[in-house]
Amino acid sequence: MSEQLKTNGTVISAKNNMEVTYISKNGLVLLVGDTEYYLPYGKFPWFKTAAVSDVFNVQMLGKSRIRWESLDVDLNLSIIAHPENYPLTAK
Repeated sequence: MSEQLKTNGTVISAKNNMEVTYISKNGLVLLVGDTEYYLPYGKFPWFKTAAVSDVFNVQMLGKSRIRWESLDVDLNLSIIAHPENYPLTAK
């Protein structure tokens, strides 16, 4: 079986069970295993004007690296879990 499954336009890593589960006007929710992470646009501005299809096109690389290929965004789970420890954001 491949390491990725495509379901409803969302790329899900079969190995790590990761997907974007919700998008709102204020942010998005990323499910990694049994843990949900809220990514507010104020801390993660790359997603605010992104196409929905680009936000759902997400991959888990390794154990902690999350990649949105079409947006050219790479984030580590530590950045997602503790954005206050990484105050600089690109715009």
